[in-house]
Amino acid sequence: MFVLSRVYMALGALLAALSVALSAAAAHVPALQQAGAAFAASLDQQQFHALGLVLVGLALQRRASFWLSCSGGLMLVGMLLFCLNIDVRILWGWDGARALVPAGGSAFMLSWLFFAVGVLRQPR
Repeated sequence: MFVLSRVYMALGALLAALSVALSAAAAHVPALQQAGAAFAASLDQQQFHALGLVLVGLALQRRASFWLSCSGGLMLVGMLLFCLNIDVRILWGWDGARALVPAGGSAFMLSWLFFAVGVLRQPR
């Protein structure tokens, strides 16, 4: 689990950096200033869940847990299906996976439920 912990923390840091870069671009690039609420929501969720991924990595360093491991995986799935899906639609105009955005939101919600079970469940 130690390797997975480090992977989650590194990916969380990289995704947080990407969200800061995209937020800066949205503030300064005229074409992105018109992107609207969907792009802002995507960036907010990406920033929040990138930090969540770091938190999951830290929790996994304290103890190995199936629930915590799945929580991190679901956060990554949520970022792919929700955040990066919206970002690609805004930046490149590709709309082929738009129907998967709600599944990404569901993955985010499940990730936090799995996290709660992971921290509350007694180790065996």
